[in-house]
Amino acid sequence: MEPMTSVLHLNSRWANSNSPDKRQFSEMVSKHCILELFECDAIKLNDEAFVRTTVMLAAKISGAQLLNLITHRFQPQGVTGLALLAESHISIHTWPESRYAAVDVFTCGYHTIPEKACEFLCKEFESQRFSLQNLRRATPPQLTNNYRKSNKS
Repeated sequence: MEPMTSVLHLNSRWANSNSPDKRQFSEMVSKHCILELFECDAIKLNDEAFVRTTVMLAAKISGAQLLNLITHRFQPQGVTGLALLAESHISIHTWPESRYAAVDVFTCGYHTIPEKACEFLCKEFESQRFSLQNLRRATPPQLTNNYRKSNKS
């Protein structure tokens, strides 16, 4: 049985993997880091202002351009944050009661280093143990030399 792809894909030409117009992919320019932080400082994980500042600095350290940042503190505990980057995003979800945080750092382009953001987050949340997975995202060739310009300069 052949694997099926969703017909709900935004580009319907990609729905049929046997299509003669199937896209080819070039050298990777996108990195998606999945970071899990264990045995962190529970107070820092529950401090919305600290999470907000730390994610903002992580974006800067990675070389990314921060477009917007939203955070939310849950009751009785936990914080979720999302940094919208010109290059993609950083997200964080914390569980202070378990001293755990789940983080995604996804950047596009050759000028960003998402691993630097991950290293910074480990240090700032005082993680005693972490897991880092680096995923390479395929980029269609027509996008490899196409850079977006932000309205904020």
